[in-house]
Amino acid sequence: MTAASRNVPESIEATLKMLEEHDYVAGRALATVLFLSLRMGRPLFLEGEAGVGKTEIAKVLAHALDRPLIRLQCYEGLDVSSAVYEWNYPAQMLEIRLAEATGEADRDRIETNIFDERHLIRRPVLQALQGEPGRAPVFLIDELDRTDEAFEAFLLEILSDFQVTIPELGTIKAAEPPIVIITTNRTREIHDALKRRCLYHWVDYPEADAELEIIRRKVPGAAEALTAEIVAYVQKLRQMELFKNPGVAETIDWATALTELDRLALDPQTVSDTLGTLLKYQDDIARIEGSAGRQILDEVKADLARAG
Repeated sequence: MTAASRNVPESIEATLKMLEEHDYVAGRALATVLFLSLRMGRPLFLEGEAGVGKTEIAKVLAHALDRPLIRLQCYEGLDVSSAVYEWNYPAQMLEIRLAEATGEADRDRIETNIFDERHLIRRPVLQALQGEPGRAPVFLIDELDRTDEAFEAFLLEILSDFQVTIPELGTIKAAEPPIVIITTNRTREIHDALKRRCLYHWVDYPEADAELEIIRRKVPGAAEALTAEIVAYVQKLRQMELFKNPGVAETIDWATALTELDRLALDPQTVSDTLGTLLKYQDDIARIEGSAGRQILDEVKADLARAG
């Protein structure tokens, strides 16, 4: 058993139960790879469309295991100074001025004082590696596909040995490896060298029954009939060729919005008025506002009526 596997679920069933207790509805395949990642101390690489619940897994883990959550939100141009560390230059300059004022002449001593950990600004990577022993953090590397290949290459040392090298201080190694969750929306392919260091799972859109349970848990105030119509409507939308299919996050937003409007069922006007909470591109909204949207609604009500 690895250090990272302490205080984690003892079985796949226990992992499913842990997720369920924190209102995360997951299938057995996801629970299995999550259980193995925790027990083996390996990073978990989650791939899938935006809004299907990848990031939420890290949040649930941190809460369930009582670990700090450290999030590195990736973006184009992300570099070491933003992701790992940088020096506090104003504090270093003050150190130099103080040395000059006191007549300090030992250059080695001055350099040691300048590059002291007191002047080190720790960014998410370094924070994750220097976590509290016995309570290593959950380290979320979110939307890795937004960065470039150079940053991917930099991550290899971290994911292989859970250490990072700072030229002025040397190599800093985690006393206890963090629990690492990496997410990507697959806007580009991630290099095999990084994937090999991880366990992998594709997070897909949920089936209707699972999405229904998600809405019941996340929007408990929604009427049961409305919840059924919302899920059926979204499931049909995902079968169309939209620019961006609505994710689970959007389904939750739509259910919340309709509940705030005290709606008990869907109707064409309500759907048209609230599509902005569900779809995020005008071309998609314009398509659903017309006859296509009314046809979907008719099909949804007919399907639910037949189902009893």
